[in-house]
Amino acid sequence: MIRTRIAPSPTGEDIHIGNLYTAYINYIFAKQNNGTFVVRIEDTDRTRYVEGAEQKIHSSLQAYGIINDEGVEKGGDYGPYRQSERLEIYKKYAVELIEKGKAYYCTCSRERLDEVRNGMQAKKQIPKYDKYCLTRQEEVKKEIEKGSDYVIRLNVPVNTEVVFEDVIRGEVKINTDNIDDQVLMKSDGFPTYHMAVVIDDHLMKISHVIRAEEWISSTPKHVLLYQSFDWELPIFAHLPILRNPDKSKLSKRKNPVWASWYLAEGFLPEAVLNYLSLMGWSHPEEKEIFSKKEFMKVMTLNRIQPVGPVFDIKKLTWMNGQYIMKLSDTELKEKIQTFYADKNLPDDIVSQSVPLAKERMKTLKDYWSLAAFLFEKPTEYDVDLSDNKEILAKIKETLTAITDWKADTIGNQMQDLATREEVPFGKFFMMLRVAVSGRKVSPPLNESMQILGKVEAISRINSLL
Repeated sequence: MIRTRIAPSPTGEDIHIGNLYTAYINYIFAKQNNGTFVVRIEDTDRTRYVEGAEQKIHSSLQAYGIINDEGVEKGGDYGPYRQSERLEIYKKYAVELIEKGKAYYCTCSRERLDEVRNGMQAKKQIPKYDKYCLTRQEEVKKEIEKGSDYVIRLNVPVNTEVVFEDVIRGEVKINTDNIDDQVLMKSDGFPTYHMAVVIDDHLMKISHVIRAEEWISSTPKHVLLYQSFDWELPIFAHLPILRNPDKSKLSKRKNPVWASWYLAEGFLPEAVLNYLSLMGWSHPEEKEIFSKKEFMKVMTLNRIQPVGPVFDIKKLTWMNGQYIMKLSDTELKEKIQTFYADKNLPDDIVSQSVPLAKERMKTLKDYWSLAAFLFEKPTEYDVDLSDNKEILAKIKETLTAITDWKADTIGNQMQDLATREEVPFGKFFMMLRVAVSGRKVSPPLNESMQILGKVEAISRINSLL
């Protein structure tokens, strides 16, 4: 029974693009194996909790078509799916660990902890807790009875080899002398990630823990917890972290990292997912562009490379343009209308302009920069036309005489006028383009003037006279 999950934290504006990548791999792996994909909300870090972030995470996943089978909003047999609603469960298992000697109470102050760690760093040792409270548990319990704040720590055994198998990276070994006695339950009664993730994954019957490589160093702690509870280990697969072209880690200080930003910028969800699927993985037929259905058919975890792949927005933009080109005019029109729903664009103008703008579009946002002049008169011009009023007047006169307002007719009449006036075509049509659109670059001019209509096109030239 294949069960995968993602467990985002509502501590930011939305779901991180790296977490979207992880979610997509988990979703695809579950679906290709007729399994179940779970979304669990890890909201135990109350100091960083952001109101509304959980709802944003769910809406972004929906927008990208990464639909979960179980979760907060859908329910399921293994809920609750929000960690803040599972506190009694964690407390029960924390007590069990203490009774087994696998965990212990700690009342050390922040000052003492800092002193211990600073001392270890000064000796060039790995900074970690010194097990001081483990040696005085009876005294610690009395302090707790009197009201002292406390945490519960994992009792990491000394000089023990922890071994686990990773689907992507093979066998991983870490000695416990390099592992801290991790806090499992905080003084506020909330579990840390390490405690909660193991309990939740076990109780929710997660078969494959597919997550980012940043959690590799924490996995030995999780393995120790599984062993302490006598639970079977899930299968681990640690995905590579997405990196910038300069190999630095994607971060919100440098990059647009929220999944919703890409949608707001006019990237198609299917193009973003296609690009993400190529992060550390390559198609067996070396294809770059393929559907979700095809990816589901050929993706295997062991084909994912462990080296951090480069997430390049320029490459994503190119791929998005390829997806736009593959859309039918009707499909693209519908996506444009949805993207610009707040503008209430006339349907007939969008329909006529889509074939003209399509080849120049890399994102849906490009449509407005290309075609805005079809809906609004320009207020700014790329070129000052104040010295060209004489030829503009002749253009107006020629256009006024046209009775069959079609692109071919407009083009032929304008060419004849440019020839008669001995104005080079390049200069003539640039001037006409700017007069009509305000821009030196626009969709095909004659077709655009046909869409604008005779009255509007002549009005725009007249306004410059």
